[in-house]
Amino acid sequence: MQALIDFFTTIPSAYRTAILVSGLLIFWIWEGLIPLFGFKYNKIRHAGINLFFTFTTLLINLAFAFLIVKISDYMSGHQMGLLYIWALPLSARIILGLLLLDFIGAWLVHWTEHKIKWMWRFHIIHHTDRQIDVTSALRHHPGESIFRALFTLLAIVVSGAPMGIVMLYQTLSALLSQFNHANIHLPAPVDRFLTLFIVSPDMHKVHHHYKLPLTDSNYGNIFSFWDRLFGCYIRVKNVKDELIYGIDTHMDKEDTEIIKNLLLIPFRPDNIQKTASGKT
Repeated sequence: MQALIDFFTTIPSAYRTAILVSGLLIFWIWEGLIPLFGFKYNKIRHAGINLFFTFTTLLINLAFAFLIVKISDYMSGHQMGLLYIWALPLSARIILGLLLLDFIGAWLVHWTEHKIKWMWRFHIIHHTDRQIDVTSALRHHPGESIFRALFTLLAIVVSGAPMGIVMLYQTLSALLSQFNHANIHLPAPVDRFLTLFIVSPDMHKVHHHYKLPLTDSNYGNIFSFWDRLFGCYIRVKNVKDELIYGIDTHMDKEDTEIIKNLLLIPFRPDNIQKTASGKT
């Protein structure tokens, strides 16, 4: 386990990029061979829109990288945070660290974005995607990327996670997000089994249904039990037949396929007043 943490503590950017790009390519090929939905769309153009938001997210993350490293090094160096309350073996510390980072840095920020109106206006951009595939995992407004970076910092402060655990978490988080957004078909028993532990594709697809109450459910990214614990889990028996992707207030192509409009959605007066998924 120590070798794993040492690897992620000093992982070169090129290695991490290779892992994430490999995941993207694997799921891209998989959803081309065994898709859940047979979308009739320009997949390259769709990917281009979502990859634009990958670039903006990368810029935001680079801006926060210095803070993340410094705060993580300070907290772990002074053994401050929940990871140091008990004398835990390394394996238990890694698991607890991943749990805390996933809960605060992924589940809690996601839940908050759905509950606080002005944060929801930025998160809408993720929900405007009407063809959910592996590239949809990358579709986040720059404003939302800032929210997520701030919650990641909060998770590091609360947990005291060292950089090895932080980088392991961020790598797993990105890969699991690619997996649960990918337009892939899994046999129902396999998907149900996975949902006992991690967020499966069918579980997360429910969250992308265009209307309440499904939109406000299944917030998880890595671990699936947060939604059960907080009463946010909804299972849809036949995902393929019962779901329609998108968000009911933004179903026009002008709001879903034009990058300039997507960037401006949080600031447009009509969207500030408009009811969005039951939020005014």
